[in-house]
Amino acid sequence: MRLRIDLRYDGTQFHGWARQEGLRTVQGALEEALRTVLRVAEPPVVNCAGRTDAGVHARGQVIHVDLETEMTGRELLRRLNGVLPEDVWVTAVTEAPEGFDARFSAIARRYVYRICDDSAAWDPLRRKEVVRVGRPLDVDRMNAAAQGLLGEHDFAAFCKKREGASTVRALLDFSWDRVSPGMVEATVIADAFCHSMVRALVGSVIPVGDGRREVSWPATVLAGRVRDSAVTVAPARGLTLEEVRYPADGELAARAVQARRVRGEVHQRG
Repeated sequence: MRLRIDLRYDGTQFHGWARQEGLRTVQGALEEALRTVLRVAEPPVVNCAGRTDAGVHARGQVIHVDLETEMTGRELLRRLNGVLPEDVWVTAVTEAPEGFDARFSAIARRYVYRICDDSAAWDPLRRKEVVRVGRPLDVDRMNAAAQGLLGEHDFAAFCKKREGASTVRALLDFSWDRVSPGMVEATVIADAFCHSMVRALVGSVIPVGDGRREVSWPATVLAGRVRDSAVTVAPARGLTLEEVRYPADGELAARAVQARRVRGEVHQRG
């Protein structure tokens, strides 16, 4: 039986999502919790919608796992939360619809990056999820710069290149809002993201907001299609995966097949 598990985590003390020998990771913590509650010798392998980097948080991470168990979703949820560490919390366990794949069935991921640009508004209680910058930011300039990055492009200039992996992505939304005095948030939505892409996009627009760069600069970087050392990758702690979006149940399998085909073609070309 394939299960869908929704979870949240504070990424501060994790070395990212993916299991790494000798390091504390979210995948490792979740798989170990499953091994414990299922009383099996080897932990089941879980598959996530988006591999968050070290220090990045999630409120809307989604995973799937194939299990043989008679536990109900409610019982498994309760038992998992009973053994998971305090910085991970499962919000739902449900039987996955036919054709569901947490990664390949997804049609979009939504991230939010949070910034404080006024020392008078700084809240130390939020220091693990908000980044403080030293200059006030002009949200209008930042939105103008972000608009130049929307659409399907090769985002190689904003990604850490991986062998055989495409850097072509469809950036569906990149917008900035001043949500309260001294607090600015960026919403970033794409069909998928490559490694460090969100934080690099944010890092390219911050110097536009504080006046150090022209509004056209991020689009110029994008057009270069080469990782630009002038782009500062924004700190991980300000970034949260808020939501993963999926098509209607009847379209899940077709979406997964399509996504796998694209990834396979890229791998073959590489």
